[in-house]
Amino acid sequence: MTSIDPSRRKLLRVTGAAIAGGAVAGCSAAPGESSDSGGDGGSGADGGSDGDGSADDTPEPSGDGGSGGEWTEASTVKMTDELGFEPKQIQVEAGTTVTFENVGSIGHTVTAYEDKIPDGATYFASGDFDSQDAASEAYSSEQAGNIPSGESYEVTLETTGTYEYYCIPHELNGMVGSVKVV
Repeated sequence: MTSIDPSRRKLLRVTGAAIAGGAVAGCSAAPGESSDSGGDGGSGADGGSDGDGSADDTPEPSGDGGSGGEWTEASTVKMTDELGFEPKQIQVEAGTTVTFENVGSIGHTVTAYEDKIPDGATYFASGDFDSQDAASEAYSSEQAGNIPSGESYEVTLETTGTYEYYCIPHELNGMVGSVKVV
């Protein structure tokens, strides 16, 4: 297996995002229209979140779970071979332990967007990294934080607000999710 240096990996991510964005744009509704009842509303992954659960808190690649306000009360999220978190948006009470189960045959990560968690909340990522950069770098170099098939990752969320997260290798495929803690 050949390794890709981090700068080349970043270039590939940016190029892939541009290609994927173009392909998705051709299939989406016109600006201001919703393609389905739970559309993403056009908010971006870097669209500015204050962690309050508003529509602007939904990551861009969410396409089918989006800012439609449909939150599932659940404490378990499945990671699938379809490169998704199911359910995509969950709601739990403060102090709940959320379990991310890999029910597919390929590995995934659970990595919080550092700037899209509530103020004062503890950062989380599979592999127990203390920052998004550390999680991303460790995954890029040695696949640290990878959750193999049949295994799980747990995090207890104490601070109320909305937490957004993604799978490092599958973010560009839309593998993103949100937890609203009430």
